[in-house]
Amino acid sequence: CAVVVAVAFVITFSFAEIIFFFLTAPLLRLEAEGLSLIGTGLPEAFFVKIKVAFIASLFLSLPIILWQTWRFVAPGLYDREKRYARGFVFFGTLFFLLGAGFCYEVIFTVGYGFLLGTYETMEVQPAIRIGEYLSFSSKLLLAFGVVFEMPVFAFFLARIGLIDHRFLMRQFRYAIVVIFCLAAILTPPDIISQVLLALPLTVLYGVSVAVAYVARKRDDS
Repeated sequence: CAVVVAVAFVITFSFAEIIFFFLTAPLLRLEAEGLSLIGTGLPEAFFVKIKVAFIASLFLSLPIILWQTWRFVAPGLYDREKRYARGFVFFGTLFFLLGAGFCYEVIFTVGYGFLLGTYETMEVQPAIRIGEYLSFSSKLLLAFGVVFEMPVFAFFLARIGLIDHRFLMRQFRYAIVVIFCLAAILTPPDIISQVLLALPLTVLYGVSVAVAYVARKRDDS
């Protein structure tokens, strides 16, 4: 995994500026009055390029990381369970990208719009440090990507017998509390952003119940 990420880093570093423009686009298209991106230290731009390239390398290396994760747990699985490796890699990558894409298109727009609005109400022109913006945005992207893996892990855990759909249904009320707490932690401090994360997570939990049911049904048959 480390070798693959390192190779991907060499590739993505060549496109660091393009990736950085892509990451800052949701903020800049809000066209907040007086908004500017700034650097406050001499080496800041260089380190931002390194961080951008590293984050992009993680996304690019994701299928290999998931494949190696599967190979790590495969020795403890039955032969009939090992054949789900390709599905785990494909759907794991797909749902991770869906989560990051949802964050980029929805949460960035609504959440950043709210945060910039507080500057306007205070009559202060926002000058955002590029390093802080990148750290905050990358954490959101990675967090959303991880939480959108819920149905994939539900299928896997159901197949190996650790959970089933009945267990997930019994834990639903607790899951809702955890989901809204997680949404409050991951999103900017406004109710709209929290709901925008909590609702798809609730839907994903419902999908996880259905996926666990199908997994156990196939196992029983």
